[in-house]
Amino acid sequence: MTTQPVESSPIKSAADIDLSDHAFWLRPADEREHAFRLLRDLDKPAFFAEPDVPYIAEKGLGYHALVRHADILEASRTPEIFASGLGGATSIIDMPAEFTEYFGSMISMDDPRHARLRRIVSRAFTPKMIKQFEDDVEVAAGQIVDELLETGSGCDFVTEVAARLPLKIICDMMGIPESDYRFVFDRSNIILGASDPEYVSDAESIGTALLTAGMELQELVQRLAADRVETPTNDLTSSLVNANLDGERLTAQELGSFFILLVVAGNETTRNAISYGMRLLTLNPDQKRSWLEDIDGRAPGAVEEIVRLASPVNYMRRKVTRDHEMNGNLYREGEKVVLYYWSANRDESVFDDSLRFDIARNPNPHVGFGGPGPHFCLGAHLARREITVMFRELLRRVPQIEAGEPERLFSSFINGTKHMECTF
Repeated sequence: MTTQPVESSPIKSAADIDLSDHAFWLRPADEREHAFRLLRDLDKPAFFAEPDVPYIAEKGLGYHALVRHADILEASRTPEIFASGLGGATSIIDMPAEFTEYFGSMISMDDPRHARLRRIVSRAFTPKMIKQFEDDVEVAAGQIVDELLETGSGCDFVTEVAARLPLKIICDMMGIPESDYRFVFDRSNIILGASDPEYVSDAESIGTALLTAGMELQELVQRLAADRVETPTNDLTSSLVNANLDGERLTAQELGSFFILLVVAGNETTRNAISYGMRLLTLNPDQKRSWLEDIDGRAPGAVEEIVRLASPVNYMRRKVTRDHEMNGNLYREGEKVVLYYWSANRDESVFDDSLRFDIARNPNPHVGFGGPGPHFCLGAHLARREITVMFRELLRRVPQIEAGEPERLFSSFINGTKHMECTF
């Protein structure tokens, strides 16, 4: 199986599109953008059969593809109707029971369970800890650029620059030693890139590979947690395992699932935004020059525009809890809807010249961190900080850096870049 774009018949109308066909996600970006524009132009959301997944035998009846910005905002604001906890939010096909032990985190929960977990986790993120994370980002980004300059010419930007910053910050937050960084990196690659043969070579082994990676990450944090119960420190693991909110504590399974969510969402998605941003700056030298004219002043707008176009998470899934009419369309109890953030962030009715990279775009109501509501990304602040600081270091110290052609991750869920050479 290849992860490179493949030749396929042209998409002339919405009838030629199947978002559940794995081959669709191998198409070049411009073809996928054209396809989603055709879907946004339909009178109502298209309905697709569920994808074939080798480790899941029984498929559901299908799903509505929500591709418009307005639909995704409303579905996100009404979690009591569009639920996350009925079969999992990160999988179009209902997640098997054995997977929920590792991947049944708060992202796939509804209130009151979701609210309880979020309260406990939020309590662990103290102002002092957040300030320490922000200081650590400054130091880590500086070290990464120091080592980049030592190479003298260039490197794989994804593995040597973009991936290293969020990986180090997440691991340091949790108190994971540097000797385990690679272990965490490899397991998170498997979890979000299991359909890519670079990470799991045999499609029939995907289910086993996912469960093994989840189990190994959970065992890592639970060993760490056991030590922190006996010997508390200042890291996040210690705060989480000792957090007590009105008598409520995280169970060992909840801690493990949250850790997997943290390392996967906090590591992979930020690295993909940084990689995508580097490519955008290379392809749009006018925007790069504009940013260089006022690096700090234009950073907030530039970061939001990078996240909009990168849309690191392509979608999340919801299940309808009762018959409901939304924006003129009826959804029946038990039906699935898939929220395509990547498409919403290119919606022409919201974003003028939506495919243009414009670091001064204002307003910029993107849904790159999810839609409004209880599932808005818990780590959005940290992600923005990491992207801001990484590009500040690069623009100030390596302003001539340019990115080559990206090698995309083969995934319908993550808009990822595996490798991308850079030169300077």
